[in-house]
Amino acid sequence: MPRVLIDSVLCKGCERCVGACPQRILGLSKELNAKGYYPALVLHQPRCIGCCLCAITCPDSAVQVGLNGNQYKLFEY
Repeated sequence: MPRVLIDSVLCKGCERCVGACPQRILGLSKELNAKGYYPALVLHQPRCIGCCLCAITCPDSAVQVGLNGNQYKLFEY
């Protein structure tokens, strides 16, 4: 089963990942992070299909997608 991991410290709450998700499993938290942003969070993890669109659209690399303990690396910087 794919798993979406969001680093709430890096997330600025831009909502790009929320809009990119075809399964609509992401949303924004109601609590502020340390930087004063409302970070993204996973609302319906079991519905994730592992498409990685959330991770691709994140400008801050705050979103990662893993599958069975393996983590996908989309880009090598």
